[in-house]
Amino acid sequence: MTPNTPTTQMQYVRLGATGLRVSRFCVGCMTYGNSEWNGWCKNEDESLALIKMAYDAGLNFFDTAESYSNGQSELILGKAIKKYNLDRSRIVVATKVFFPVLPGNTPFFMTMEDRMRNSSLVNTFGLSRKHIFDSVEGSLQRLGLDYIDLYQVHRVDQNTPLEETMEALNDLIRMGKIRYIGTSNMRAWEIQKANNIAERRGWAKFVSVQNLYNLLYREDEREVNPYSLDAGIGLIPYSPLSRGKLTGQHRTTVRTEAATSVPFMTFTDADTMIIQRVAEVAEKKGVRPAQVALAWLLAKPCVTSPIVGIGNEAHLQDIIGSLSVNLTADEVTYLEEAYIPKPLM
Repeated sequence: MTPNTPTTQMQYVRLGATGLRVSRFCVGCMTYGNSEWNGWCKNEDESLALIKMAYDAGLNFFDTAESYSNGQSELILGKAIKKYNLDRSRIVVATKVFFPVLPGNTPFFMTMEDRMRNSSLVNTFGLSRKHIFDSVEGSLQRLGLDYIDLYQVHRVDQNTPLEETMEALNDLIRMGKIRYIGTSNMRAWEIQKANNIAERRGWAKFVSVQNLYNLLYREDEREVNPYSLDAGIGLIPYSPLSRGKLTGQHRTTVRTEAATSVPFMTFTDADTMIIQRVAEVAEKKGVRPAQVALAWLLAKPCVTSPIVGIGNEAHLQDIIGSLSVNLTADEVTYLEEAYIPKPLM
């Protein structure tokens, strides 16, 4: 599985205000794992080949989580690094902590209430010092690495003081087990509170935020995006194509069907209009709709590296091709003006 020679070379940018340089796109590894965990996951052999293909195309930034396929995603990424001898000094490995690694192929989509009531899950999730320290050891073992470049909290833990979480993360940096820390699925005030705690104590601060952001969900433009830009925090948005809806193919997949019950992911008439406009702009420019949607994200000064799922060579070519798509101010306005605000996630 070798991609065609790209006409556009991969670009590299700093992650927020750090000196760490990452590819303009980040490879989302949630897709790589076990199809029994979720039907849209790729098997190991295909996943390994896709990771190698992305690396050969210049992508050096890989994002996973301990909970993806209950640890299988981290295992596969670690196997790819070893099998293909990916240059450790060049690649940036990111993973996340919060959810438990469950036995077998149990999905991690459980409510917090169910987790709290399940005696077998005590201390196996959240952002306590104990779970963070246990989790980083598990992730390092599965990845087969001596350190993790970017260690991210997967969500807010209402049952653990932020001081405890930030101190534990800072200690892991001092111990050399991680290099930088980031966050995911947090509001602006929560990120600011955490970083203020760290700054007062002389601890490491969050350098990145991984939230949902695309043409169909733009609620972070209210506070998270401007705050991140002002504070020098790199935005690495996930689902840049809104689970495939912005590809213009009107796909119905296991992932899109699962999202219909989530208020902030509910499909609306405004979404249909935006998708149509993406297709119109793409046709006018002679490119694919996915490339227009990605180019729109890249044009935002707060965005560092959108997290993309790469399931085949065509996906990779769309990603690389979007680097050379330049949208005019009028085109950006045309794509954005039909948007109607949605409930916050």
